[in-house]
Parts: sequence; structure tokens; C-alpha cells
Amino acid sequence: MRCSFAENSELAGPLFEFLDAVFPGLRRTAENARRWGAAWESGSTPFVHWEAGRPAAHVGLIELPLVVLGRPVRAGSVHAVATRPDLHRRGLYRGLMEEALRFGEERCDVLILTTEHPEYFTPFGFRHVREHQFVVKYRHRARPTGGLRRLDLDDPDDLARLHRLLDSRAPVSEVVGVGPEKAVFLFNEGRRPLYLSEDLDVVVCLEPNGPRLRLYDVVGPEIPPLEALLARWPAPVKEVILHFAPDRLAPGAVAGPYLLDHDGTSYLMVRGPFAAEATAFTLPRSART
Repeated sequence: MRCSFAENSELAGPLFEFLDAVFPGLRRTAENARRWGAAWESGSTPFVHWEAGRPAAHVGLIELPLVVLGRPVRAGSVHAVATRPDLHRRGLYRGLMEEALRFGEERCDVLILTTEHPEYFTPFGFRHVREHQFVVKYRHRARPTGGLRRLDLDDPDDLARLHRLLDSRAPVSEVVGVGPEKAVFLFNEGRRPLYLSEDLDVVVCLEPNGPRLRLYDVVGPEIPPLEALLARWPAPVKEVILHFAPDRLAPGAVAGPYLLDHDGTSYLMVRGPFAAEATAFTLPRSART
């Protein structure tokens, strides 16, 4: 069941065709990440059940370098779990999951995944770990100076800059953060707006909504203060919602934490020891699979 993209150059085509039928848009997103120099295939180990020469079920496992309570943790992230609809209830999913979990346990400190359906994974020893968001009410600020601009991944200089920052990134939080990693980041965030501050030497994942900003990740060799980032945003900000623990970006300036409402989004599931389980945090969006 375990396959290798490196050993089978013909694997990607039929596998991505199958996965794109289950997760529409996945193939194009993966093609873009490959074009930007961080292919899904470079990190994922696929477990595939074949029927008549075609993929019928898939479970992927990719290693993520996490930092959890200040310590490096090798996490195996389960992703792209899919079975052809006409082959449900034949045990294909169970067989692939069991083999993927055995493989991951030999190589990783903990296994994780994110899902809208926790009930599919609790029989395999996964448990739901609660996540939180953090709110900064920003009342006293200088006039915005600008300095955050949209990153263009089709510009060779901007793309090279992003690769450098991902290679040298510090975790956005010491509670739960991500170390140097590219494939999952570009798959998740490459299709969304990214903002560059040249003087702070960071790329920022954020979504504006009037005077409110949702901040999902900060990528760079050093994490600047939140106030420095907001001074470079070209419009006044009254509230910032952080989707990661604020210990490095805005220590002591945060209301909450507030339990995330996961209605329709993704629950974090964990199998094995996870030291931050009793601490308020969120796994950054850029690392969710």
C-alpha cells in the first residue's frame, strides 16, 4: 500500500486525478505549489489502494517540524484521506490508516490531523484537542506608515525571498509553532494573499475586514512585535484576532483566549503525547493538513 513519488514517476498523475475528484481544486493547488518550488510530493508519503490499475483509496502522511512548549517535535500529519464513493464499507480506509499509522509511529513523536469529522478518526486513537483564538484591542497607535505589500509568487525575486524566509523561519509561537517547512505552507497559503515587510524581513498571512485584521502566521527569522506590523499596515486597525498563541508577537496584550468555534471548519486531532494540550493555542493555518 505504501508508495513513493521518488521511486514511481508515474504515480502523481493518476493519484492527483483521483484526489481532485474528492477534493475539487486540489490538483491545481498542488501544481502551483510545485511551480513555486515546494511540491507536495517532496514531503508526503502516500498509502494507496489500487483497483484495476486506478487509485481507489488514499491516506497521506507528511512530517511537520513543530515546536511545542519550546521543544522541537516531529509531527506526522495525516492528510488527503479519501475513498472512491462506490468502494465505501470495504475496509480500504481502515487498512490504509493502520499502515500509515504504523509507518508514522516509527518516525514521529506524535501524529496529528485536522478534520471536519472527528468521529472518523477517534476509532484509530485520535482525540480532539481544543484550540483558541486571541484578541488584541488596539486603541493607541501612531499614524500608519505603510510598508506591507502583496507578495507576488510569480516574481522570481519575491519567490526567492519567501523561500529564504521559510528556510530560516522562527516559530511564531513557542507554545505551538512551526519550524522551517515549505510544502504544506505553500499548499495552504500560496493561493491566499501574502504580505511582505522588507524592513522587518517577514511575510505575514492575514485577512483584513475593515478595522479588524485576522492574523494567521508570521514567517521570518525573528518575530517582530505586533505594534511594528500594525504600523506598516496602510489603514487604521482597532482589533486583531490572532490564530496562534501570542507569546512571541504580543505577550501581555491579549484578551481571551476564546475557544474557537469550529462549526464547519477543522478540528485538531492528536494521537500520542502532546505537551501543549492543556494550554491555549492554535495550530497555525499554514500547517493544517
